[in-house]
Amino acid sequence: MAIVSLVMAVNPDPKPGRWILPLVVLGMIAFTYFFVSELDGASPDTTLATGEQPGTTEGGAGNGDNGGDGTTSTTGSQSELDPETQAYLDEIDAIDSELQVQRTDLVTANDAFNEDPRGIEFDEAVSRFEAVESATQGLVERHEALSPPEALASNHETLMTAIVLASDSITEAIEGLRSTDTGERRNAAVNAYATASADYDTEVTNTHNAAESAGGG
Repeated sequence: MAIVSLVMAVNPDPKPGRWILPLVVLGMIAFTYFFVSELDGASPDTTLATGEQPGTTEGGAGNGDNGGDGTTSTTGSQSELDPETQAYLDEIDAIDSELQVQRTDLVTANDAFNEDPRGIEFDEAVSRFEAVESATQGLVERHEALSPPEALASNHETLMTAIVLASDSITEAIEGLRSTDTGERRNAAVNAYATASADYDTEVTNTHNAAESAGGG
């Protein structure tokens, strides 16, 4: 009778369960890494679950005066101007706007009269020049009627000098138009009007800046 010897397989690792715990820990670390990466990559503009946008409040964004606490107003750094100063600035803005219209009309008419053949004849040129003269004198009177805030007195005088020069220049341009020269006097006067009008426009900007610096006082 053959004797069968049963030989049991020998497990080379007497403690197979010892690898389970490290694998579990490694898996948790990998999961945490990818989870945190997803959070870091989320857009800051993503709509929240409540429907609100990040960085806004119920009172509205960008204007703290409307209840938007915690937001920065775009105009909060500018000084509030008192009514007197604001009214003065509004009026010189209006005068400046009309003065620039007159400058364009004068230069256009003068250029047309200089064309060869002429774009406009003498009588039309005189009529258009005189219209600019009348309008400019009216603007001078409006400026003279203003009472500037004390902080803007110097700017007011500079503006006055520029607009009076414009008025004098258009009068000279008309005299040059009627003279017997070949146009040098007229053209020089028109250029002087254009320069004075540009100077007035520049000084209006300077006056606004001075008002902001003075805080409207």
